[in-house]
Amino acid sequence: MTTAHDHRRLGRELGLFDTDPLIGAGLPYWLPDGATVRHALEEYIRAAERRAGYRHVYSPVLGKRELYEISGHWSHYSDDMFPPLDLGGEQVVLRPSLCPHHAVMYRSRSHSYRELPLRMAELGGMYRAELSGVLGGLTRVRAIQLNDAHIFCTLDQVEREARGALDMIRDAYRALGITPARYRLSLPGAGGKYVAAPELWQRATALLTEVLDRSGLPYEAVEGEAAFYGPKIDVQVADSAGRESTLSTVQVDFHQPERFDLHYIGPDGAKHRPVMVHRSIIGSVERAVAHLIEQHGGAFPAWLAPTQLVVLPISGSEVPNAEAIARRCADLGLRAEVAGPERGSLGARIREARLVPYQAVVGAKEAADDHVALRLRDGRRLDPRPVADVLARVGALVEANSTDLWEEGDGGS
Repeated sequence: MTTAHDHRRLGRELGLFDTDPLIGAGLPYWLPDGATVRHALEEYIRAAERRAGYRHVYSPVLGKRELYEISGHWSHYSDDMFPPLDLGGEQVVLRPSLCPHHAVMYRSRSHSYRELPLRMAELGGMYRAELSGVLGGLTRVRAIQLNDAHIFCTLDQVEREARGALDMIRDAYRALGITPARYRLSLPGAGGKYVAAPELWQRATALLTEVLDRSGLPYEAVEGEAAFYGPKIDVQVADSAGRESTLSTVQVDFHQPERFDLHYIGPDGAKHRPVMVHRSIIGSVERAVAHLIEQHGGAFPAWLAPTQLVVLPISGSEVPNAEAIARRCADLGLRAEVAGPERGSLGARIREARLVPYQAVVGAKEAADDHVALRLRDGRRLDPRPVADVLARVGALVEANSTDLWEEGDGGS
């Protein structure tokens, strides 16, 4: 990784996140600008999921040990879990994943085939007992906020739901300016702790292979990377040093529906077993933000940027106009701030705001005409134009989650 785009260094320099030994290793805290990026990312994914027919839920970050014994996590994954807490004669565990909770939530009500697919989504906390030696920045942490979802569906709905998840991943990567390094079909390998159910593994692998083949996406099949309960499609991203990590996943699971005795009532009036499709569009918020910091060097797409527009009054006389523009931005849902002359020369303030997508310069003439001279982060300068026009155009690009700073043909030099 080049030091210029090391998310750990940039995260501290840009005031996005930090760590403290008193809080603990692998437990980063988010500063205001980082919390703004995180919030924008979370709101994007929630809105995308709502449009795709997902229903959002909340579930507790703790569960009885018995829950994870049923799911298989305790026998296959306990080395990565925190030790149980003894509470009133019961053992309670910080959850390592959300799927057992969602399986129980599905089981709590009866379901007809007419309700399927049932898409249950949550941005939820989970915990992994990572060893100190592998912790670093936001990429390997012990407290994780996961963009998770579980689709309970019939067998003949699996392919469509998995392809829909891949489409959502593609759209999210476009909005975030992320290019996948490769798609991977992750299969079990020798010596791993996997559920012993060869027939279910074969069915799940065949379904995911069909999804990838029909999608036309190039992919590699790699042994030893599967989840303990089933194969998965992993979307790999690479840092500036070429090191890969998994950001997004789609998994087919026949195992947990069986373990939790999940069922739906079919058109024949009998009970049938649903299939559980696990999918994560952006993976963990922590890893996603780490990759975005390194991908963009802190110059986030405008809709994600902590400050979207900085207003630069040339002199103290224009400060009231600049403050009025910032208030208009706030009314439109845009994140703006004023950088006045007390912060240095105009050139110094422009340099200081180099990562802000839009810099609106206000001189005496612009203030009199209710105009701004807009400078774009990529170096383009636009002729002075009405504030209302600028804010409408910026607002439209932000609303569309666009990676473009300005529409083509809109002028500039």
